[in-house]
Amino acid sequence: MKILIADDDPISRAMISVPLRASAGMEVVEAANGQEARSLFDKNQFDAVVIDWQMPGMSGLDFTRSIRLTGSQVPILMVTAQSGRQHVIKAIKAGISDYLLKPFEANVLWSKVSRLIGRPAESK
Repeated sequence: MKILIADDDPISRAMISVPLRASAGMEVVEAANGQEARSLFDKNQFDAVVIDWQMPGMSGLDFTRSIRLTGSQVPILMVTAQSGRQHVIKAIKAGISDYLLKPFEANVLWSKVSRLIGRPAESK
């Protein structure tokens, strides 16, 4: 399984990538912003994307809209501190598959990602 992670904060990227890398058979590719994520997405095949909402340049929301316009149905987990109802609705309309609020526990992250990629959460 190959997962793309995009977050402009290196600590946040590590909080996402470390638990996923610890999972058997999980390959993690990291991007520091939305433009880098889009470039990597265009050049590789990913089983899922975990992306931060707020990034300079191209936000996670803009990234999601741009790949949905291509017809891609890759599962996208939006990670954000934005918990307002209007933010959730905006993200769903853009085409995200699931939503994860910061701060989060590693087991919750793993549960959501494993559900998105069709892998039992116990297989971690």
